[in-house]
Amino acid sequence: MRILVHKEKCQGHARCWSMAPDIFDLDDEGYIVAGDIDVTPDDEKKAWRGAKSCPERALEIEK
Repeated sequence: MRILVHKEKCQGHARCWSMAPDIFDLDDEGYIVAGDIDVTPDDEKKAWRGAKSCPERALEIEK
């Protein structure tokens, strides 16, 4: 699974990070770091929850 990051949509709510801080990286201002994220099979459930928690849909799940 892969998470596609649309950094320009991020508003800094950090909901993704609160669900999975080991998967989602934030910059010093609380915005998602640019760059897509490869997710291991063991972390897919946490990553899915984190991505779906984003109110701006800045994170897109690609299977």
